[in-house]
Amino acid sequence: LVTLTALRAMGALIALDDFGTGNSSLAYLARLPIDIIKIDQSFVATVDTDRTSRALVNAVVRIASALGATTIAEGIEKPSQLRVLQELGCDIGQGYFLGRPTDAADVDWAVRTVA
Repeated sequence: LVTLTALRAMGALIALDDFGTGNSSLAYLARLPIDIIKIDQSFVATVDTDRTSRALVNAVVRIASALGATTIAEGIEKPSQLRVLQELGCDIGQGYFLGRPTDAADVDWAVRTVA
C-alpha cells in the first residue's frame, strides 16, 4: 500500500488487472489506490451472449465509475461484444477486434475508446 501510494503520488496510474478472477477482489478496491480496473476476458468473451456475464461486467463498470476509476475490457474479438460494452459504459477496450498488439506510441486510442 505504501509503495502504490508513493507511485501514484509520483504520477503513475495503478491498474488492477484481470478483475473478477483469481485473487482480485472488492477488498482491493477499498484498500488500494486503484485508477484502472481491467475486466478479465473470461467475462468479455460471453458478455454478448450470457446474462450473467453481462450483469457482472455491468456491476464492475458501475463500481469503477462510482470510485472514479477507468474500466478496460480485455479480449474484445467481436463487434457484438463491443456493442454491449459500449452500452454498459466501459471506457476502453483491448482485443484483436480493435487492434493487434503494438508499441504504445502506435496505439490508436480513438479506436480503443469504447465509451
